[in-house]
Amino acid sequence: MSGSLYDGRPPGRLLSLIPKRKPFACRKPDGRRDGPQLACGDTLMRLADLLSSSRPIISDGAWGTQLAARGLAAEVPETWNLAHPDRVSAVAADYVAAGSQIVLTNTFGGNRLKMAKAGVSEPAELNRLGAALSKQAAGDQALVFASIGSTGELIGLTSTYSEDDIEGVFAEQVAAILEGDPDAFVVETFTDLTEARCALRAIHGLCDLPVAVSLTFDEGRRGPATLMGVTPEQAAQELSEAGADFVGANCGGLSVEGWVQVVTTMKASTNRPIWAKANAGVPQLVAGKSVFPMEPPEFAALGKRLFEAGAKVIGGCCGTSPAHIAALAAALA
Repeated sequence: MSGSLYDGRPPGRLLSLIPKRKPFACRKPDGRRDGPQLACGDTLMRLADLLSSSRPIISDGAWGTQLAARGLAAEVPETWNLAHPDRVSAVAADYVAAGSQIVLTNTFGGNRLKMAKAGVSEPAELNRLGAALSKQAAGDQALVFASIGSTGELIGLTSTYSEDDIEGVFAEQVAAILEGDPDAFVVETFTDLTEARCALRAIHGLCDLPVAVSLTFDEGRRGPATLMGVTPEQAAQELSEAGADFVGANCGGLSVEGWVQVVTTMKASTNRPIWAKANAGVPQLVAGKSVFPMEPPEFAALGKRLFEAGAKVIGGCCGTSPAHIAALAAALA
């Protein structure tokens, strides 16, 4: 397999295992960069400590519902990084207070193609702020994994964009996010390996930060698979070969048993740490609204099963809240 942050050797050797990708300079306390270098040593040491522990790493929960609870309605979520930075930062802060050791950023839909469809022509500053706000909220209590979501383009099928085009779109977003000084990246909620590899290459081309890649699976007649037919085994193997440091799953329409199957299969298919962020159950239609039925205690029980199945990073996706994460952290303490 190609070089990665973690190759199954003792996590204490992580610093010597970082591949020599094109580096992005660490930021000094005064905000300056002092030339190209590898990912910051303190970040790598903190991550190495978390990986070497026998306990799981607790991530955060849903962002969209938390922003909606603070007043987000029809606006593009990323525009709140500029319009309401205090409310965005509060989401990350609430997750840190709940026990999250990893928090994400309000940059999921910040790529140029998605933002243009929403009427935003200059997304760079929104992406920078998204990372910076989470970093401010996290302080030294949690690591910040910058969120990269899909462009929505089906490369080689309905899209008019090539792989190089899509990689370039992601590179623009990554470059802007790096100015906000994240600790790592997560490429999340993807269904297509081709597009996920484009995002991974874009990140590797600009920095040496750790990268998690997380796909979205649904139940199928032949077992869990993404909308594009990618199986958990295929995803784990191919993303590991592509250089992902963590591989896993988030969101999707999986039952509890479906989630356990995905994590078990991925764990058996790679030596990378497994990332798992489940929804609060399968959504149900109640009074015309989509409702996620899983309460915090039940979600915590699911988290315990995912840890037993082999997940290392465990958090929540749609329908989860700081209360869900607090219950999860307590159950896995």
